[in-house]
Amino acid sequence: MARPEISVIDGIRLRLRLVTLDDAAYIHALRRDPKYNSYLSAYQGTVDTQRAWLEAYKQRESAGAEFYYVIERRDKTQPCGVVRLYEITQESFTWGSWILDHRKPAKAALESATLSFGVGFEQLGLPKALVDVRNNNVKARAIYERFGMRYLRHTSLDTYFEYSAEQYFSDLDHHMSILRNG
Repeated sequence: MARPEISVIDGIRLRLRLVTLDDAAYIHALRRDPKYNSYLSAYQGTVDTQRAWLEAYKQRESAGAEFYYVIERRDKTQPCGVVRLYEITQESFTWGSWILDHRKPAKAALESATLSFGVGFEQLGLPKALVDVRNNNVKARAIYERFGMRYLRHTSLDTYFEYSAEQYFSDLDHHMSILRNG
C-alpha cells in the first residue's frame, strides 16, 4: 500500500512537518522545560540522547509505524510545538507527545489537534485514535472532552480516551469554521 503524502500538513495558522535530526535541540528544550514537561514522563537525556532517539524514530517513520511532527507557525516558520502518532496498527493509532510552547498562535490547540488527527483519520484512513492524559492535566482533559472523545478508563496516573474517525469527520467543518473565523 502506498503511503499518502504526510511529510508536511498545512493548516490556517500552523504547519505540521515531520521532525528531522536538526530538531533534537528544540525537542530537548521542550522536554526539559518545567513549563511544558509537568505532564510528560520524566526525561533526563541530553541533546545527543534526543538526537539518537530521533535517529531510531526515523526508522519507525520509514516503516510507517510512527509519525512525529514539529508544529510550526506559518506566519513566522517558527516551531511552536510537537505532536506524535505512534503505535499505529490497522485499527488505530495512539496520539500524544503533544506540547505547545509560548510562541503558539491563537487557537493552536484546536488547529494542531485537528491537523494531526487528520493525518491518522484522513491520510492513513484509520478508524480510531487512542489518547491518554495525566489525570492532573485539566486543560488537556477538557480539550479531549470537548472533542467528544469517549472515556475508556483511568488509573492512578492517567485517563484513557478513544476518539473515532466518525466523531472527527462529524465535527471537522465546525472546527474549521472556528479556525477560519477566529
